[in-house]
Amino acid sequence: MKLWQRIKTSAYMAYAGASTGWKGSTWDFSNWLGRTFWGIDNSQLATNETIFSVISRLANTMSALPIKLHQHYNVIQNDVSDVLINEPNQNMSSFDFINALEVSRNETGNGYAVILRDIRMRPMELLPLDPNCVTEFINRDDSSLWYEVRGDNKNMYVHNSDMIHVKHIRGPARLRGLNPLKVLANTIKYDKAVQEFSLSEMEKKESFTLSYASNVDEEKRNRIIGDFRRFYSENGGILFKEPGVEIDPIKKQYFASDTLASERITRSRVANVFNVPVSFLNDSEGGTLGSNEQQMIQFTNMNLLPTVRQYEHEFNRKLLTKTDRQAGMYFKFNLGGLLRGDTATRASFYQMGIRNGWFKQNEVRGFEDLPPDDSEYANKLWISGDLYPIDMDPTLRKSTTAAASTVEGGGKGE
Repeated sequence: MKLWQRIKTSAYMAYAGASTGWKGSTWDFSNWLGRTFWGIDNSQLATNETIFSVISRLANTMSALPIKLHQHYNVIQNDVSDVLINEPNQNMSSFDFINALEVSRNETGNGYAVILRDIRMRPMELLPLDPNCVTEFINRDDSSLWYEVRGDNKNMYVHNSDMIHVKHIRGPARLRGLNPLKVLANTIKYDKAVQEFSLSEMEKKESFTLSYASNVDEEKRNRIIGDFRRFYSENGGILFKEPGVEIDPIKKQYFASDTLASERITRSRVANVFNVPVSFLNDSEGGTLGSNEQQMIQFTNMNLLPTVRQYEHEFNRKLLTKTDRQAGMYFKFNLGGLLRGDTATRASFYQMGIRNGWFKQNEVRGFEDLPPDDSEYANKLWISGDLYPIDMDPTLRKSTTAAASTVEGGGKGE
């Protein structure tokens, strides 16, 4: 047996052992839970308000999206969907799991989660990993992608089919996604320098120019200087101004306009790198309430849709078997709630859908999180004429019958 085949077999033996407890026959998973894989302390994320804002909003938006397992457009549930949607592991909910992946992806360029499988090789748990402890490499024997995961005491080699990996752009020559914070390194450095300079200038004490006439004798001069030192050290009080003595403050070299300009530049560059509208970062010049719907469409198309598709492809390929996919199963996030617009826009959209036969009334109620109506007509498609079941015989419609009666009656009105 080749070396890589033995490694893969050992990894699968570890997964089988993990189904009865953390300690498998080959690998000890117990020491992997702790400081290594459950949290990242990144100084840039912790100290830069703009970076923290965009990453937290992207992660919260992504993890708040509903995700369901579908089969031919119908929502279904099984043991795999229960793991992903309800309990990825014993310490996390689905929200926390996707939030952790998305924070890692935007913070380091890569988010990883190892898939632990039971004896039947079905997903049992999903464990997010510290990206700094994962390295990709290609097996030269079969050109397959593997991941080396460094633990406290041991390393584990995981095949790509057992590793959820979401990333920023990578290109054909790279296995890892690019770190967006490295792209912003100069911007973050400049913004930090401006903030530190402004803060240091504001924290400085007031400076003064003390001048007196040349005919002031040394004793009087020392008394004037002593009074002023006392006044300065006490940060205020009463200062008697002697004749021939002038006290002028020295203006601080602090420019608020430069700080505001730096903040605008930083927001603009962060928005460009993370593919979000500038208004997403609370820019007062970014937009108005009247354009919020268009801004959300822009954000969804530029950022959210590609990210959602990446997660869906990872989940479909690695959590579902080929048989499941051939049977029409797929995971899907629901983006509809983000694009519904305001009340007037939604009402017009739903009305057009119902009157033109491409929405059922219970489908619209579902979009608005309302319970379905028990009437059989609420599950039918209707068309205007005015509003009959779409499969109804046109000759039985009231408007057609009334028109025929009018013709037979010699054109008399009702």
